[in-house]
Amino acid sequence: MAGGGFTAAEGGHAHDYDGGVTFSVVVTCLMAASCGLIFGYDIGVSGGVTQMESFLRKFFPEVLSGTKNAKRDAYCKYDDQLLTAFTSSLFVAAMLSSLVASRVTRTIGRQAVMLIGGSLFLAGSAVNAGAINIAMLIVGRMLLGFGVGFTAQAAPLYLAETSPARWRGAFTTAYNIFMVLGTLAATVTNYFTNRIPGWGWRMSLGLAAVPAVIVVVGALFIPDTPSSMVLRGKPDMARASLQRIRGPGADVEAEFKDIVRAIEEARGNDEGAYERLRSKGYRHYLLMVVAIPTFFDLTGVIVMAVFSPVLFRTVGFSSQKAIFGSVIVSLVNLVSTSLSSFVMDRCGRRFLFLSGGAAMIFCQLAMSWMLADHLGVHNAVTMPRNYAVAMLVFMCLYTFSFGMSWGPLKWVVPSEIYPVEIRSAGQAMTVSIVLCLSFAQTQVFTILLCAMKYAIFLFYAGWVLVMTAFIAAFLPETKGVPLEGMRSVWARHWYWRRFVRDAKQEVQVNCL
Repeated sequence: MAGGGFTAAEGGHAHDYDGGVTFSVVVTCLMAASCGLIFGYDIGVSGGVTQMESFLRKFFPEVLSGTKNAKRDAYCKYDDQLLTAFTSSLFVAAMLSSLVASRVTRTIGRQAVMLIGGSLFLAGSAVNAGAINIAMLIVGRMLLGFGVGFTAQAAPLYLAETSPARWRGAFTTAYNIFMVLGTLAATVTNYFTNRIPGWGWRMSLGLAAVPAVIVVVGALFIPDTPSSMVLRGKPDMARASLQRIRGPGADVEAEFKDIVRAIEEARGNDEGAYERLRSKGYRHYLLMVVAIPTFFDLTGVIVMAVFSPVLFRTVGFSSQKAIFGSVIVSLVNLVSTSLSSFVMDRCGRRFLFLSGGAAMIFCQLAMSWMLADHLGVHNAVTMPRNYAVAMLVFMCLYTFSFGMSWGPLKWVVPSEIYPVEIRSAGQAMTVSIVLCLSFAQTQVFTILLCAMKYAIFLFYAGWVLVMTAFIAAFLPETKGVPLEGMRSVWARHWYWRRFVRDAKQEVQVNCL
């Protein structure tokens, strides 16, 4: 659904929709965006917990003894596959549930899927808080993952379909802002619970119930999107919902007709969404379905966010200072993500992608040089204090660049570029690829750090260079374009226009 702002008419011209930013749409979108809290809290809490001595003593005593061994390679202190499985198991469950959520969403709607996801996350937090062995930890993590998978598939689509087109970037970015808020809340929680001997880790894991309750309660009070209601055969409810979020005095007839027209076109094709994605006319969507989440993960930000306390311990910070460093990084991420929501609909998506990518490359090269020159040289197990602080500074600069670009845009662009007939499937594949690669990276990151040492940052810098060039060549600007008129953007692109034209000809032949 496009939001208030424009409508795509015949011939690619745009006319104004009535309605704009109302109190109703703000409250509704904020409640939906709160789904990001649970994903963010998990990202922030797991890395801090895995370096807490009380947690390691309870479940991974051999890792704890290795961290205190002066002869152990500085890069290899936390290289334990069972320990990383505690973190990575969530991403496996989230990947599977996001694929299931695609079909469930079309049947029961986006609001119901968010409610299910919040409930599963709530159950997982309870299991983790009461864990007495590693098996319980893994089961709890998988329940958390099921919750993340459902909400990560539904919430960005909900925001894109509800928000005004002129401000869709800012509203959809709210999901990422809440995700960063969740990460910040988790790192602050770890900072204080790390001081509690014996059971501080239980409090960190158990407090995941707080964002889960927020998501569940929020989902109970928001309606489903008009697009989802029309798709499920409820046009009268869809019209009422659209009128409510656009304001009682707004004329929503033109926008509602565009929604119905888009849904009818989607129903006119009997092929399934996944089969349709493989056809020639949808090739550009398929490439973006794969490329954007793949490049997002290969920035290295997931493992840096999850394992930032471990990285800070590696360069010589104490446990408490390592967590405090993560708090600083999370604050920087929050500031940059919030700033991005204000400039995204003014500067455009491509500008943020390209400028953010260039800055990230510079920061990764700088961090690699410092590690190569000052850690592990002559058997040094820590870095000099000044260089350790410089690592924190460059980590913050890297995070700021990411928060201005790939952080929010990874959620914004996929949720807005897909046509309605493949929107749920496209978003599900995007989220699943992110989660699949996140599982792989979190599982092998400590191995890579141990084997590649400082070159781990060169590895990620090379991928950022590739993905920045890809965006420059193949992603068109989507700023301010209504969802129903998004095809015209691809039709004007220097490369993709041949596939969009072929798709139009194929539809005409089928009609004849």
